[in-house]
Amino acid sequence: MPQLVRTDRTLFYTTVVMTCFGLLMVYSASSIMAEIKYGSANHFTLRQGLFLLLGLAAMMLFKRLPYQALNSPAVAFAALGGAIILLGVAYALGAKHRWLNLGFGISLQPSEFAKPAVVIFLAYFISRRAKAINNRHTLLPAALAVGLLALCVAIADLGYGFLIALTAAALFYVAGLDRRYFAGMAVAGVFAGVVLIAMKPYRVARVIQFFDPKYEWVAKVDQGGWVRNYLRKAMTVKDTNYQAEQSKIAVGAGGIAGRGLMQGKQKLLYLPEAHTDFIFAVIGEEWGAAGCLAILTGFGLILWRGLRVALNTEDDFARYLAAGLSILVVLQALINISVVLGMGPTKGFPLPMISAGGSSLLATMATMGILMNVSEHHP
Repeated sequence: MPQLVRTDRTLFYTTVVMTCFGLLMVYSASSIMAEIKYGSANHFTLRQGLFLLLGLAAMMLFKRLPYQALNSPAVAFAALGGAIILLGVAYALGAKHRWLNLGFGISLQPSEFAKPAVVIFLAYFISRRAKAINNRHTLLPAALAVGLLALCVAIADLGYGFLIALTAAALFYVAGLDRRYFAGMAVAGVFAGVVLIAMKPYRVARVIQFFDPKYEWVAKVDQGGWVRNYLRKAMTVKDTNYQAEQSKIAVGAGGIAGRGLMQGKQKLLYLPEAHTDFIFAVIGEEWGAAGCLAILTGFGLILWRGLRVALNTEDDFARYLAAGLSILVVLQALINISVVLGMGPTKGFPLPMISAGGSSLLATMATMGILMNVSEHHP
């Protein structure tokens, strides 16, 4: 094993700066709503601060624990199986969006912890079968395992299932999977996506309103208006594009330098979920294009450090682990930002390390700790 070197300062300081900046923006985006709803402007900030401390502890734990400890069948299959069981328990309890209530006002989102679990499993499995990656005896078991986890997640939360599937596909690409298999996986993924969207009328409504907001194309097919009326009854809000429109107004109002910290207007009850899924819009309004570019630079640094290890190490497990974890974090960030900018249908994705959300912050910081560990062993 390569000799352990000192802390990867780029990854460490990038993570610390982004999480602290996230805490600041959570306060800016939520203080007024928290004051109105809970009587305390610090309500969401204090919760986020608590999970930030827990996340730092998790990050340092995984940073110090040698990453090779994860390179075992016991850990790999326990991570995958544990995620599936946790999701199953949440589903059996009827938890909305698979949130598990732990009591004391604290809840857990199992989907967040399923993401690094699938990367650990695939890094272990592919590293063992890297030379036979295009063998059906390698591909089929891995595809079934990942597909099962993605399906368990996607039944209640399609976006997270999509993210897991894309991350797995990226790892298979790094491993050298033949293009013909990607074509088959794409067809299967599209079919599964269509079925899962059709299962939930509100998902159908979101997709249709994104591509056809005025139902002009739908009206040509459904002249009686039955489809439109059915979808409207299924929607919890009248206009599923409302958040995206308000977020684009916020980003556009920020200009180059922004209005200034705490000076944003759209968060004043115009933009729903301003401190969670749409916090990037608040950053755009208060910090302008410069703030948005700084966030993108931070995620770019994370991707660079992960791919740097993947391209230079001779340790297969380290290669797939570093590539998978960095791609996972950055891919989620890009999906969140694309939704905020109106480039995709509205979907509840937190911006890693920035958005309010204890499960997301805790899982992401544990992920960053593992990534730092791998990077420090492979300078």
